Amino acid sequence: MATPENPAVTRFRQYLRCKTVQPNPDYESCTKFLLEQAKEIGLKAQTFEYVKGKPVVLLTLEGRDPGLSSILLNSHTDVVPVFEENWSYKPFAACKSENGDIFARGAQDMKCVGASYLEVIRRLKDQNKQLCRTVHLSYVPDEEIGGEDGMGRFVESEDFKKLNVGFALDEGIANPGDALKVFYGERAPWWIDVTTRGNVGHGSQLIQNTAVSKLHRIINKFMEFRDSQERQLLIGVRPDGRKYSLGDVTSVNLTILQTGVQHNVIPQEAKAGFDIRVSPNVDMPLFKALIEGYVYSESDSKLEFVQYHDDNSCTSLGEDNIWWVTFRDFCRDRNINIEPEIFPAATDSRYLRKLGIPALGVSYLKNTPILLHDNNEYINENLFLEGIEFYTGLISRLADVQIIK
Repeated sequence: MATPENPAVTRFRQYLRCKTVQPNPDYESCTKFLLEQAKEIGLKAQTFEYVKGKPVVLLTLEGRDPGLSSILLNSHTDVVPVFEENWSYKPFAACKSENGDIFARGAQDMKCVGASYLEVIRRLKDQNKQLCRTVHLSYVPDEEIGGEDGMGRFVESEDFKKLNVGFALDEGIANPGDALKVFYGERAPWWIDVTTRGNVGHGSQLIQNTAVSKLHRIINKFMEFRDSQERQLLIGVRPDGRKYSLGDVTSVNLTILQTGVQHNVIPQEAKAGFDIRVSPNVDMPLFKALIEGYVYSESDSKLEFVQYHDDNSCTSLGEDNIWWVTFRDFCRDRNINIEPEIFPAATDSRYLRKLGIPALGVSYLKNTPILLHDNNEYINENLFLEGIEFYTGLISRLADVQIIK
């Protein structure tokens, strides 16, 4: 006789079936699921729409001392597109294999975390345990396309200011090893378009200062910088003696090339798109001036920021940060290895850190291949359940910190 499935796993799989896939996420079914969970658990629930059709769902567990700053448990509800023909299971069916692997888009990024938060609060409510600080669970849209209409709008609102957030948890990433990756900062995402205009004519001629030749010279400058960062990643050593990780350097990737109308016509305009991730180790104004110099070294060229985040603040890992110390000591007490790093991509935590709110990103995904945005994304049900235990202890410890307001 088969062992009945743990109800927490069943609810998690229901959440995974909400097809919140970009570019047309079904936020309606997702919001309905979250509000039903809140009603079952007995949580105060609010929904805000700063952009029509893009709801922020906020669930609240009231603490004993509302005068203390609150804890925010953030997760995003949207997921990236899939190439279904490359999946072994339907990506929104949340199928479970015989060994307990649950396959679904969002299994790692990051519905496992959002579902774990719900299960933690359910447990605390079932145990009639009231934490010292109020805990808020925020489920935000659009993180996978920059977060501007989700967390970006939320943190600017009066609704957010009323929460008096003192500390936040957000997503991390899987680790094939036995440690948890813990992210205390991240690289700022800059997506830029570079457009050049030049002389035109017949494709048989050697015309000078064409749009493509100008763009080629600009691209070479960006690629030379990219090479320098790649060398630093491969052979560089940080001041603390550790090797550089991807989050410690600035990445530059040419992702878009557009030009031309016909093979024998030299085009008037050429365009390149770059994905740049700016490390916290970089002086942002100086770096911005550097890339502007690359572009404007050519006449009749233009630089446009498609996405620009002007802050790459980090959460302190010093003894003066009680939130970090509490997190670190909790993991030590549980014999959980942690590896603090700069997140190589971008999460909603950047909006919080810009406001001066300390935030740490951690997903309970160890001994697991990194499959966010990949085919056959999965998490094992036992690891998911283990993560609920982890978050229950951690959130309880954090929410009972009383030293600071």
